[in-house]
Amino acid sequence: MTITFLGTGTSQGVPVIACDCQVCASADPKDKRLRSSVMVEIDGKVIVVDSGPDFRQQLLRANVKRLDALLFTHEHKDHTAGMDDIRAFNYRQKAPVDVYATERVQAALKREFAYIFHEYKYPGIPELNLHTIVNEPFEVEGIPVVPIAVLHYKLPVLGFRFGGFTYITDAKTISDAEKEKIKGSDVLVINALQREEHISHFTLAEGIAFAQELGAKQTWFTHISHRLGKHADVALELPTNVRLAYDGLKLEM
Repeated sequence: MTITFLGTGTSQGVPVIACDCQVCASADPKDKRLRSSVMVEIDGKVIVVDSGPDFRQQLLRANVKRLDALLFTHEHKDHTAGMDDIRAFNYRQKAPVDVYATERVQAALKREFAYIFHEYKYPGIPELNLHTIVNEPFEVEGIPVVPIAVLHYKLPVLGFRFGGFTYITDAKTISDAEKEKIKGSDVLVINALQREEHISHFTLAEGIAFAQELGAKQTWFTHISHRLGKHADVALELPTNVRLAYDGLKLEM
C-alpha cells in the first residue's frame, strides 16, 4: 500500500491573499499546504479521499494517471468542490469513476453539481457511479474499507480504515465504539488544526493526546491551519512517533 498526501491544509483560518505571517511567508515547501486529501494505492487500484477546491492542482502535481474511486468524508466545500475534475479520468479510462458517500453527502453533491445528475446529460460532463456508504464495512474494487464515524462539532463525518491505515479529518469527538475500529492501526492520520481551542477540530494538544491514547505505530497530523505554526518548529514539539504530514509525503506500508 502506498499513501500519498495530496494536501494537508485547510480553509479554516487561512487568509486567501496578502498574508505575511511566518507560515505563509515561509520558504519551506512543507509549509505550503493545499486543502486536505489523501491517495491510497493498493494492488494497482487508486482511491482518493476527498476532492477539495485544489483537486486539479493536486492531481497534476502528483502526476496521478488513474482514479478508480473517490470517497467523501463529508459535504463541506473544502472537501468536495473539485469533484468536477474526475472528468479527466473519464476521458483517460473510458469509464465512469466510482464515488462513495453517505446519503446526506450525496444530497449535497446533487445540489452543488446538479448538471452532473440531470436527466439530460450535457456532453463532456463528469461521469460517475454513485455508491451509498453507511457505517458498516464495504469494499472498493475488492479492497475492504471500514468507515469510522466522528463528529465535526455536530456534523457527522466519516474517516476510513484501509488495512493498517486509518485516515480521519475534521474530527472533534470520537466515541469509544468508533475508537475500537482504529486500534491496531500501523498508521493513523488525524486532524490537528491549531493550538487554540476550536469548536469542531482537534487542537495540537488534543491530537497528541488522541495519538497517545490510540497507540498507533505512527500518527501523522493533517488539516493543518497556518495558525499552528511553521512545520520545522512544530516538529520539534512532537513525541517521537507523532509527526506533521505535508503535501507530497509518501508512506509505504
